Amino acid sequence: MSQITGHFKANRGDFLLDVEFSSPINGVTALFGPSGSGKTTCLRAIAGLERLPNSFFQIGNEVWQDESKGLFVPTNQREIGYVFQEASLFPHLNVQQNLTFGFNRLTKEKQKIQPQEVIELLGIEPLLSRPPAALSGGERQRVAIARALLRSPKLLLMDEPLSALDRQLKRDILPYLEQLHRSLSIPVIYVSHAPDEVARLADHIVMLDHGKLICAGPIKDIMLTPQYASLFGDGASTLFEGIVSAQHEQLITEVSTDTLILKMTHRDLPLGFPIRSRVYASDVSLCTEKPNQSSILNIFPGQVLHIDKGQQNGELLVTIELEKGQKLLAQISSYSCSRLGLKLGCQIWAQVKSVAVL
Repeated sequence: MSQITGHFKANRGDFLLDVEFSSPINGVTALFGPSGSGKTTCLRAIAGLERLPNSFFQIGNEVWQDESKGLFVPTNQREIGYVFQEASLFPHLNVQQNLTFGFNRLTKEKQKIQPQEVIELLGIEPLLSRPPAALSGGERQRVAIARALLRSPKLLLMDEPLSALDRQLKRDILPYLEQLHRSLSIPVIYVSHAPDEVARLADHIVMLDHGKLICAGPIKDIMLTPQYASLFGDGASTLFEGIVSAQHEQLITEVSTDTLILKMTHRDLPLGFPIRSRVYASDVSLCTEKPNQSSILNIFPGQVLHIDKGQQNGELLVTIELEKGQKLLAQISSYSCSRLGLKLGCQIWAQVKSVAVL
């Protein structure tokens, strides 16, 4: 499989960066970690905006930097799209003109993505005649993403594109980013310190802290690893990917994954629509016998695979293996674990409220 490979080094006195990673060329790779961990420095090095010594970057068969050979491809020769934290649109041009400014400077052979495709994908048709000053923050950022895509890049770089937006605007724009992920085959490197964004969008994660690599791998695997769960500031969780398989009259949406059927509160989505769901470990309860007449709609049989210490004293993180190898994290008290007599390999029933599936 083709890879994206980077090794970046920098010594800035009070900050040392030494990060080496590889990720699949397909999908979204998140550079994730707290502020000051080196995420944006790595992204700028990938873009060629900073030339870091003793560094290396390759995408597929193309090497953009190899300081051991004195090789450095300048930014204007790297086929990238770059989306900054703040949408830097040309204030004297309307949305349509902003979109076509870079697109019209590409040769016909390189115009692989057409304006109408991106306009429909990001829902910006009603905005085309407006100047940037007449756009909301979320609208400006959607236009900035569209403009970056119209460069038909080999790699799309996104530097905390939602950090300047309030919570509601983030909710509004995340579905567009999910749709972009599903519809386009352009690899994305997405910088963020927000666990909810990374959980919604990323396929692969590169976790940094203080300029060092903490871990890297498929996000579903990393989030299931107890030793890394505390690094997601909003708590340990499990990801499920599937398609909408049923819509019930009682405002319940059913999602089928490869391993189970998950019921959640209503989502206004068509049957067959791909969806990623997240369940916090703190929203999973455990029983040694199958519950009867329960209001909880998701009840799964499984067995205890691991029991690890939680973030707080008196808390435990229990890994449950469900049918067909699907794993689920449950956060319970040490007292509950003792009262239930939980041991490795014992049979258990896991419960998840439909309202707790995000």
